[in-house]
Amino acid sequence: MTAPVLVWLRRDLRLADQPALCAAASEGPVIPVFVLDDETPGDRKLGGASRWWLHHSLEALGRSLGRHHSKLILRRGESVAELVKLARQTGAKSVHAIAHYEPWWRAAEETLAARLDLHIHDGNYLLSPGAVTTGAGTPFKIYTPFAKAAMQRLPEREPLDEPALTSPATWPKSDDLADWNLLPSKPDWAAGLRKDWACGEAAAQDSLDEFLHVAADYERDRNLPSVEGTSRLSPHLHFGEISPTQVWNAVAMRRGEGVSSFRGELLWRDYAQTVIWQFPDYAERSYRDEFRSFSWRRSAADLKAWQQGRTGYPIVDAGMRQLWHTGWMHNRVRMIAASFLIKHLLIDWREGERWFWDTLVDADYANNAVNWQWVAGSGVDANLFTRIMAPLTQSPKFDAAGYIREWVPELADLSDDDIHDPPDDRRGSYPAKIIGHREARERALEAYRAMKSAAGR
Repeated sequence: MTAPVLVWLRRDLRLADQPALCAAASEGPVIPVFVLDDETPGDRKLGGASRWWLHHSLEALGRSLGRHHSKLILRRGESVAELVKLARQTGAKSVHAIAHYEPWWRAAEETLAARLDLHIHDGNYLLSPGAVTTGAGTPFKIYTPFAKAAMQRLPEREPLDEPALTSPATWPKSDDLADWNLLPSKPDWAAGLRKDWACGEAAAQDSLDEFLHVAADYERDRNLPSVEGTSRLSPHLHFGEISPTQVWNAVAMRRGEGVSSFRGELLWRDYAQTVIWQFPDYAERSYRDEFRSFSWRRSAADLKAWQQGRTGYPIVDAGMRQLWHTGWMHNRVRMIAASFLIKHLLIDWREGERWFWDTLVDADYANNAVNWQWVAGSGVDANLFTRIMAPLTQSPKFDAAGYIREWVPELADLSDDDIHDPPDDRRGSYPAKIIGHREARERALEAYRAMKSAAGR
């Protein structure tokens, strides 16, 4: 009988438009395997919100495979060791997988290729890093020319159908998903996640279908936190429950400025992978040398106030509370909250990156790092540090009153005029501002000037 083929799954938990699965199915019986790897050197263990999502996504994929008379094999340990062990147990000679660009996965792929016949496929991004280059033949570092060049190449292909799967004569042993304890027990902080999200490939397709009805208005509505104007596809894309090719081709059937803006967001995912492909430690150190000597403040109390949504700035606190409750935050508010931590509180952007890593259901090594360094001004392509977002201006500008009422209920009775910056005598139990905006701005600019002065010595 034909030897089985392993399909190594990571963040590609779907059956449709799954190039690795399709290629393996054409070779022989398929054994899909997911390894929960908390041991690979350099690997970041998944945060709590991501582990919650992973549990439900794996459950959904297991059910989908069952409808094809197949199974999902679960193993826990160091990925390469577990895959080599599984190949020896099953007689599998080859492994198919979709490429990943986090530094630990690139290292694991290289190590596995030296042990087994490994076939790597594109599939998690519209274009692989390095697929488009500058006129000099080098990878892009700046988003705008990258996006312009990438747009000329897209779409590259049509999505693949689900393959017909053949099962091996004997299935290897699998861990029980429940034994991995990916879900919280006590305290059970996931009630908001359960209420807000459905996980898996079918749920991802439902989210895409819903978004297509409002995609034309995306350019306007994506900036309004009180409006359901974003796609909410980010965690589905992150876990590979739907491919960016499926999404790109679906929105191509729509017209309007909103569609163009949304395509730009999809290309930002690719751009972020290009950045970490060139700079693997991007989440650990500032790209710009001068920021490596920036005098960040160390204040556990201020960091905790930001994390808990107790800064006294309603738009910031609404976002941080939404994040804790649902594992997600509106994209406009993410920028405001990140800017507040970095520039109002002068706390190192890496503290925010780590908090988002633990609390976001769409926590992504590349996107998270690139976005935080963009706000900090320390990145390869970044906003200027001196452009300091004013939360009290941003909040009414983007009509956040309804959003604040939902997530900061102690202010719900205030008028639209007062809720963005409550008067001291109307705050009730809501905290006073942790720092005044003007004071914070001057302090940030002074720290920036000191950094520039030191760099010029």
